[in-house]
Amino acid sequence: MEYDVAIVGAGPAGLQAAIHAVRKKVRVCVLGRRQNSALVKAEIENYFGSPPRTGREMLEIAAKAAAGFGAILLEEDLLTIEMEEGGFKLTTESLREIKAKAIVLAPGVSRRKLNVEGEKEYHGLGVSYCATCDCNFFKRKTVAVLGEASMAASAALLLMEYASKVYWVAKELKASPELMEKVKGTDIELVQAWPTRIYGDQVVRGMALDDGRDLPLDGVFIELGAKGVADLAMEVNIFPDENGFIAVDRSCATGTPGVFACGDVTGRPWQLAKAVGEGCVAGLSAARYVRKEEE
Repeated sequence: MEYDVAIVGAGPAGLQAAIHAVRKKVRVCVLGRRQNSALVKAEIENYFGSPPRTGREMLEIAAKAAAGFGAILLEEDLLTIEMEEGGFKLTTESLREIKAKAIVLAPGVSRRKLNVEGEKEYHGLGVSYCATCDCNFFKRKTVAVLGEASMAASAALLLMEYASKVYWVAKELKASPELMEKVKGTDIELVQAWPTRIYGDQVVRGMALDDGRDLPLDGVFIELGAKGVADLAMEVNIFPDENGFIAVDRSCATGTPGVFACGDVTGRPWQLAKAVGEGCVAGLSAARYVRKEEE
């Protein structure tokens, strides 16, 4: 599938980017699930010109508008972005391949935590939320990936290229059928349990499970949601700042040609008005980039 602009994230920034890009007569797709947006649980009463509404209502209105103007909304999580001549190749959890000349990163910033003993203490000392960032540190080591969905499967497959042993720990498996088939063809060991504690000394040494077992480990990769900002950014040669935010200029352009970012990923304030405003700018900028228009 080929598009001019691929937008990663179906929250307010991503949907607004889609509306403005597609109205510039370029082919646009949006990747992501609206129900994963932080806006879903919000009550909005401070947005310009709008009566109080739920965030879910506002997302549905925006999605209908984007689709009405011609954007294609794909309710799938993104697995990888690859840079290639003339643009980018994006692969979704169903292993669908999408080609795009420009991309807009608007995935939000949430990273779900396990909230178990040792998680915070060993963050950066064996506990990681970014397999793409940290896989190289675990060559020939034993690691566990925690999570039920496609991102956990993708992380486990990536870590198999580095680690000597990979456990995939989950109560139930909800990854796409395509990824499950790939996992079955590997030595990834499925563990149907859930952690109660991560332990170690100066670094992670293991994890206790709710079925009474202990897994001796060097690393724990927590993959409880869609792909995070750091993973996405590094795949297109962008390195977030110390707070995990992506730097952009006034046109929402990043340091990588053809890559734009908007919304919570660019920093505070985490407000709907800011996300929508930046989405407008990023969508227009991406369309101009594709059409080779001057500012």
